[in-house]
Amino acid sequence: MAASRMTRQKALVLEIVQGTTVHPTADWVYQEARRSIPDISLGTVYRNLNALAAQGMIREMNYAGDCSRYDGNMADHYHFVCVHCHQVYDLFEVPLLTVDQQVFVTSGHEVYGHRVEFCGKCAQCSASEKQEVASCVEN
Repeated sequence: MAASRMTRQKALVLEIVQGTTVHPTADWVYQEARRSIPDISLGTVYRNLNALAAQGMIREMNYAGDCSRYDGNMADHYHFVCVHCHQVYDLFEVPLLTVDQQVFVTSGHEVYGHRVEFCGKCAQCSASEKQEVASCVEN
């Protein structure tokens, strides 16, 4: 694959994705990009997100039944998706990060990578729910 040039639009999209931890959707990136380049099109944002992902500069995350999200942090880590608020959280201290080597040692298969997604209720949603229950009990 020939390296594509780093246009102003592509550099901005990369900066936006790498500058946040919210794991944005293309629409979110588009709204942010319009602050700097008001006439940028949604199609341009999608093309640049796809190109950046293909070049390994960002990661595209696809969750079943949801639109793609993008991650600018290319360090090894996992994601937790809250089924209540739909936020995506980075998880770094997970023992599974060494599983590639374990698979090779036990099976001889050469592992290039793996994907694991955790889903459930995030700490904030759990805390909010407990606070709501407590306030109902008090009344």
